[in-house]
Amino acid sequence: MAKNLTKKQSKLLKRIIVAFSLFVVLEVLSVGFHVFDALPYGLWIQFALFLVPYLIAGYDVLAGAWHGITHGQPLDENLLMVIATIGAFALVFFPDAEPHMAEGAAVMLFFQVGELFESYAVGKTRRSIADMMDIAPESANLKKDGQIVEVDPDTVEVGSLIVVKPGERVPLDGVVEEGSSQLDTSALTGESVPRVVQAGSAVISGCVNMTGLITVRTTSVYGESTVQRILELVENASEKKARTENFITRFARYYTPIVVGLAVVIAFAGPLLFGESWSASVRSALVFLVVSCPCALVISVPLSFFGGIGAASRNGVLVKGSSYLEALGNVGTVAFDKTGTLTNGTFGVVAVHTPEGIDPEYVLSYAAHAEANSNHPIAISLRESYAGVVDESCIEHVEEHGGKGVYALVSAHKVLVGNDRLMDEARIEYPNCELVGTILHVAIDGEYVGHIVIADVVKEDAKEAIAALHASGAKRTVMLTGDREEVAAAVADELGVAEYRAQLLPQDKVAIIEELLAQVDGKDKVAFVGDGVNDAPVLMRADIGIAMGAMGSDAAIEAADIVLMDDRPTKISYAIRVARKTMGIVRQNIVFAIGVKVLIMILALPFIGIANMWLAVFGDVGVSVLAILNAMRTLRMKQ
Repeated sequence: MAKNLTKKQSKLLKRIIVAFSLFVVLEVLSVGFHVFDALPYGLWIQFALFLVPYLIAGYDVLAGAWHGITHGQPLDENLLMVIATIGAFALVFFPDAEPHMAEGAAVMLFFQVGELFESYAVGKTRRSIADMMDIAPESANLKKDGQIVEVDPDTVEVGSLIVVKPGERVPLDGVVEEGSSQLDTSALTGESVPRVVQAGSAVISGCVNMTGLITVRTTSVYGESTVQRILELVENASEKKARTENFITRFARYYTPIVVGLAVVIAFAGPLLFGESWSASVRSALVFLVVSCPCALVISVPLSFFGGIGAASRNGVLVKGSSYLEALGNVGTVAFDKTGTLTNGTFGVVAVHTPEGIDPEYVLSYAAHAEANSNHPIAISLRESYAGVVDESCIEHVEEHGGKGVYALVSAHKVLVGNDRLMDEARIEYPNCELVGTILHVAIDGEYVGHIVIADVVKEDAKEAIAALHASGAKRTVMLTGDREEVAAAVADELGVAEYRAQLLPQDKVAIIEELLAQVDGKDKVAFVGDGVNDAPVLMRADIGIAMGAMGSDAAIEAADIVLMDDRPTKISYAIRVARKTMGIVRQNIVFAIGVKVLIMILALPFIGIANMWLAVFGDVGVSVLAILNAMRTLRMKQ
């Protein structure tokens, strides 16, 4: 622990050690050997000697209390400690009172131990998140006029070429121009498996280049890069406090003056109403003041939220504020955009159906050659799905049939690739396909050889994500899409989504979210998950907007409350789990701290008088330490 302390914390630790050593010596002399009982003015010598460890340990607390008084903010934990500890020393002036100097010094000593622990815990939490988010490169290797110059990333313009060497972080977003490598994206997405990139692959800033040298053409300036957006989101997260945090802040503001007033009442009520001695009543009031310090709540509640946000960030889920984390824990309905959220947003070959005896790869090969020169997305996906290399020298002639397909002469074979109407025109019989998607029939030399099914490919973890949401207690999952009814029905059925709405315009999605919001009960919240520019209004209208951060548009990320950095929908259930565990820890700390403190306060009342200063120390420092240890559990939440 000592190695990780700041300079200020190290000084406080040294003071505590010196003060504690003196305190132990004085306690042994006074309690063990009764040295002071045999000395003239022994009580006053004891008083003066116990002031030494008290002042060594707590002079800064005294200074803080004085600063609060002189600057109009007196009612804080420093003043509570000063009143209580000085009061313990002042009991020596009551003839019928037992000496309490040792307790006064001990309270200040253990209060400082608690302060040191709190400071260390908060610092460790912040360092953990700072280390995790230490993803901003300090320089970029700019390639200019054949030379490589090391420059500040902030000076690199869009369209520039930068070189990223093995072991370096990618400084700016861009596209690989030359080379291939593996990228470690764990700091951004929480994924441990490296991502392979090559010429044409998009790369984002903050990733670590692991193996090969790559040249990247930048697509954004440094201030708008992924790494800067992430850092900005995390830095601003603390500004958007949860209702629980705001409650604790307001609670502490009114709570402190109330307990000071109650302590005064207790001090006077004992002798005036219950016939207690003044010394006993004052002691009860001092115990009341010590145990009433609100440190356990004021520190542990924000620390819990900070840790929860940090744990989520470490696993690729950026939460823009504790208020959103609190709301996420109450999500009962999750609505999804389809394209780019539950599906990859790119067309791909999902099936090749052929008559018996015909190799599907044979059909795919001729179709890819026939579509070799087309820029249509379906033609591109078809070529990308073909495992071989398109040999354009084999293509002798190509004819486009608008809205129907293509005719081509490939290796002296007449090839038709197209829809039902193209087959009907050629009078070629074809079977119906039960799969949903774009159907490309293929005929070679007038003979039907099969059909290729092309569709927007469902994300590999989308089905698991829906199942995980249902298992976590989500009451409704709804898919919203502009696609045709049959496509929406097929995707919803494949993924296990409870409801779907098809053929929607952007404004229709907003209306449906309004409808869902009107249907939820109690504290239940509605979350919407999307990625496109047209999703921004819906993300803003839902209780919780969740955007895809890797492929999502800037507008969607800006409008969202939570960003999934790797576009994996399974992270949604993880984020909900983090939110619920964080809120559970917050509630545990509130109930535990208030419960223990109220109990000790009751035991300190004059007509009961069971609680003493040592029990008060536990009620303050002990409860604070336990609450902070509990709060730090949020940092260890893994996916």
